[in-house]
Amino acid sequence: MDDNNDYKKAITEIVQKQIVVLGPDIAILKAKNIEGLEVNDKGEATGFKGNPKEILQGIVDEYLSLSGLVFRNVLAPILKKYPEILVNVIQ
Repeated sequence: MDDNNDYKKAITEIVQKQIVVLGPDIAILKAKNIEGLEVNDKGEATGFKGNPKEILQGIVDEYLSLSGLVFRNVLAPILKKYPEILVNVIQ
């Protein structure tokens, strides 16, 4: 499976879950603030400019800073779908 496609899918799921938790304005604004991440207004990752692993880590860090424990509970089942993607969720 294409690693970049896995990263896009994982990031899309993360952003879309955060739309439910934080609301679309905040969730999408925070995603668009991640350098190198292209995301549309539906919360779908549409592209990367740079290292997708670093971009994924950036989005994880951003959402963790907003809603730590809640985000960890949302993130865990998503990352189980993509076992080859490693991300640090310690803050």
